Amino acid sequence: MNHRAATSRPLPIILTGAFLLALTAAILLAMGRVPICTCGEIKLWTGDVTSSDNSQHIADWYTPSHIIHGFLFYWFAWLIFPKMAVGWRLILAIIVEASWEILENSPMIIDRYREATIALGYTGDSVLNSVFDIIWMIVGFALAWRVPVWLTVTIALFFEVLTAALIRDNLTLNVVMLIWPIEAIKTWQTGA
Repeated sequence: MNHRAATSRPLPIILTGAFLLALTAAILLAMGRVPICTCGEIKLWTGDVTSSDNSQHIADWYTPSHIIHGFLFYWFAWLIFPKMAVGWRLILAIIVEASWEILENSPMIIDRYREATIALGYTGDSVLNSVFDIIWMIVGFALAWRVPVWLTVTIALFFEVLTAALIRDNLTLNVVMLIWPIEAIKTWQTGA
């Protein structure tokens, strides 16, 4: 990999990334998403996935999923665009993650979460949470770029097992339940 091509001109990458974050926030605000939690607080961490604080603050139990997004986007971009500078691959990853955050907060996906997953009272993310979900993806992308593949895979598996054990949800289960809901998984997730 050409690390020099990735880092020799970081300013355009930083400015483009900041612009994309601001644009995503503006679009989410225009969609009627709340800027911060309606509780009026900004918390670094919220750990209760059944509370109204979930998906409203800087980090929660779904943060590991966004870090894994970064791992996956790094890998896909490396496979599809091997000669592209890693900084521009990161911009592509930000575009994909930002697009997901916008789609995820549309009425169609919010309703899908409510009907097919354990997120019965889900009302969508705050803009703060969505922006930080993108930032957490960037963290994952940067980790995948800098650490050995075996460590990236180990971290991803650890996150998946940890969140499955602690909250009965993770990236894999979330995707399965959104695309092809399985009643047995939903029953297990609700603790029944």
